[in-house]
Amino acid sequence: MTGAHRRILVVEDDPETAGQLVDQLTTSGYDVDLAANGREALNHGAARDYAVITIDRMLPDIDGIAVMRQMRDDGIVVPFLIISALGEVDDRVRGLRAGGDDYLVKPFSFVELLARLEALGRRSETVAKETILRVGDLAVDLISRTASRGGRKIPLLPKEFQLLEYLARNEGRVVSRAMLLQHVWDLHFDPSTNIIDVYVGRVRRKVDDQQAYPLIHTIRGIGYCLRAPG
Repeated sequence: MTGAHRRILVVEDDPETAGQLVDQLTTSGYDVDLAANGREALNHGAARDYAVITIDRMLPDIDGIAVMRQMRDDGIVVPFLIISALGEVDDRVRGLRAGGDDYLVKPFSFVELLARLEALGRRSETVAKETILRVGDLAVDLISRTASRGGRKIPLLPKEFQLLEYLARNEGRVVSRAMLLQHVWDLHFDPSTNIIDVYVGRVRRKVDDQQAYPLIHTIRGIGYCLRAPG
């Protein structure tokens, strides 16, 4: 890893362990940010681009599993290295299924930690190259959480970005209101609200107004589709 790809977020609530990790990683050439709990981790993850996040399973407020799931739901694709004293097979499987990319059991060798970070960092660089979704002249950057059309930045609120991202991931496919409720708002029922139509209207105005052709199409009675002409 080089340059910006050497920035790591360490999520660890034990001060002694956290201090050792930060000191050793800094000495090894990494730029390190520290989060002492789950809320700090979520704030850091949303604000900065990391090559890898190391995370403890047992945190004092939001546990590591929940933190990873929330970041994945928010579209954060950075690799997670889980570092935990919970080393049973079921623990490791649960952590990996929740969004972890690797699992290291305490106590561990720092040499092994570095090797795993290097491997995940190489994966991170590859993923970063593949995380700009393009539909026509629309670009949706999953790393910076920004969108642009024809090179012009589109100002989007977080939920608006999530909606556009989901449509872009399903380019050319019809997405129902129920699918948007589930994947953008995490609702598994119809609350009899027009929230979908309101948000799609906002995003459509930002994406399609004063453009040569529309990208967001309403499929009457079903939902919406993001597609370029031709």
